[in-house]
Amino acid sequence: MGVRAAGRQWSSDSGLQARWVFTDRLGGFSQGAYASLNLADHVGDSSTSVAANRMSLAGYAGLAPDALAVMQAAHGKKNAVVTQPGLVADVDALITAESGLGLVALAADCVPLALLDAQAGVVAAIHSGWRGVAANVVQETVGEMITMGANPERMLVGVGPAICPTCYEVSPQVQEQVMATTPAARGQTAQGTTAIDLHGAVTAQLQACGVQDIRCDSRCTYEAEESLFSYRRDGVTGRQGVVVWLEAYAA
Repeated sequence: MGVRAAGRQWSSDSGLQARWVFTDRLGGFSQGAYASLNLADHVGDSSTSVAANRMSLAGYAGLAPDALAVMQAAHGKKNAVVTQPGLVADVDALITAESGLGLVALAADCVPLALLDAQAGVVAAIHSGWRGVAANVVQETVGEMITMGANPERMLVGVGPAICPTCYEVSPQVQEQVMATTPAARGQTAQGTTAIDLHGAVTAQLQACGVQDIRCDSRCTYEAEESLFSYRRDGVTGRQGVVVWLEAYAA
């Protein structure tokens, strides 16, 4: 099972722990361009392989095989509060207060995030590319979590691997559009051309919401060819991601 990073937060008050796992491309069943732990069923991979990969992820997390709610990203800021597994289309954030339900966000250059407040019993998974940064899907999601009892100062957030600004050239117009929302998104490629800094941008947006405990895997998807999928690098490729969930724990 290809696990890039994992984390958790627990609360004796709620009797819950909130956990996340970020995956890489290793340890799965897919072949060819999708080798091997591709979690996306919309990129041309075998549906049988994707199902096996998702089942492997659920098993590693200690979740039931059919207990994953999987986001179909829309590259915007819409979120959905979910109470049951399955595909959730046209959103870029999933939120739940249901124990035992895994929220999955997929990415292959965009940044996946896991947001946890174990005391409130609320978790979220976010997908954010440059459009998500420009729309500030982070702020929208944190705001919805607050309505469910979460407190940003109490949150733990995991930020997954994404393409780095050195490798993420965009037009000056796109950079200007994103910086209008988040100046920290400004980046520069190795050639000196305009770029977006996704890690810097989402970190700044989280901090602006009052989140203090942010743990970032700063590795670049484009550069890590052996271990991470990258759409910008390969075109036809798979998707890694994050799963975040709540579970009861014994004190």
